[in-house]
This record gives sequence, structure tokens and C-alpha cells, in this order.
Amino acid sequence: MNFHILTLFPEMVLNGLNTSITGRAIEQGKIGLEAVNIRDFSGNKHGQVDDYPYGGGAGMVMQPGPVYDSYKSIEEKIGKKPRVIYTTPQGKTFNQSIAKELSMEEDLVFLCGHYEGIDERVLEEIVTDNLSIGDYVLTGGELASMVMIDAISRLVPGVLGNDDSSVLESFSDNLLEHPQYTRPYDFMGKTVPDILLSGDHKKVDEYRHVESVKRTFERRPDLLKKAELSKEDIELINKLKMQD
Repeated sequence: MNFHILTLFPEMVLNGLNTSITGRAIEQGKIGLEAVNIRDFSGNKHGQVDDYPYGGGAGMVMQPGPVYDSYKSIEEKIGKKPRVIYTTPQGKTFNQSIAKELSMEEDLVFLCGHYEGIDERVLEEIVTDNLSIGDYVLTGGELASMVMIDAISRLVPGVLGNDDSSVLESFSDNLLEHPQYTRPYDFMGKTVPDILLSGDHKKVDEYRHVESVKRTFERRPDLLKKAELSKEDIELINKLKMQD
């Protein structure tokens, strides 16, 4: 899978994503990553890609030409029209379900805006998805792109090494992940639940599932509406509601 990032700050995304799990996946060829500098397509010696907005107002707006030309350079290289994600607070909120869907793509282009945004005409021309990572405003789209790429990469086969890891994480089945423990057994008077030391994998799995349901009820009850719950899960939730 290949990620292409249209940005004014290529070093920012490259430095961030070439570390940890994504960095190892890039090194091993599990995923590809390139950052295309929009300024390289400015057409002027100063690399200027912004101008004053028509109609007046504060700030500057990114011009359509450099954005379009930088996008076309990717399209021509890969020989097809890729899916283009514009990172914007006006977009649909990114979640695990969207990450899973996007992980099926061969190529993804992320368009990172700056200043007061990007000329609407080029957005209409090339963008296929408007996505947000939350209801707040960032200085630019690079951080949002990095968040999404990290989440998507984890779902690409081979990236995590153990593909079961992505299946058992939070949000994979609309339940939060169960609590995790490691050595020492006793930390500040708090001990590891004995069931985890029993060696009975079936009971351990049952315990972890119950803890996932409990944690989701306590921290993200909104997720339970989408979760596939068993009769026992529903009974547990009803008990927790009565205790609440």
C-alpha cells in the first residue's frame, strides 16, 4: 500500500512516519510513503503558493494551480485516479471503520491544507473524501494525515507482524480493549488478576471480554449501540446500569 502526501512541509510527515511501527513497515516494504512538496509546483522562484482571498477577509488561501499540478504528478506516476483525502475539520470524523475501508486501497493521497484553506475549485476537482480527526482546528493538515496513516497502516497485512493484534485492539468490534498487565505481579499493593495466571485460555478470553464490555460501558457507552452483544453481554450491561 502506498501513501502520497501533498504538503508544504514534507520533512514534518517524513520525520514523523519514518519511526516506530510505520517506519519499520516502510523499511520492510510493507507500505510505501512519499511526501510531495506543493511548493515545487508554484511556478515562481519564491515558491509562493498562497494569495489573498477574493471577497476580502483575514489570512491567505492556497492557490488551486500548485495543488492540482502536484496531484497530477502522482496520478501520472501511478497511472490511475487515486482516492484523495482532504484533511479538514469540515469532514466526516475518521474512525476505525473508515480506517479499515481505506486500508483496502492500493494508493491513497492525503492533501494537507494551510492558512485559511485551499481554493474550493481544486478541492471539487480532485478530492474524493473530506475527513476530520476531531472538532478542533490545527495549523495544518499534516498532523491529521499522520494520525490517519498510522491507523490505516496498522490494518495492512504484515505491518504489525502479528495480524491478530489489530483484531483485538479497541474499536475493532466496537468495544474498548480490556486492561493489560505485565510484571511485576505486585505493584504498589495492586496485584494482577489471578485468572490471567491460570493458564486456562478459554477463561482468560471470557474474562477479557467481560472487562471489555465493562470498560466500554464506563468510558464509551455510545459504542455499545453498534457492538454485537450476546445475551450475557446485555445482562451484564443491565446489571451495570442498576449499579450506576
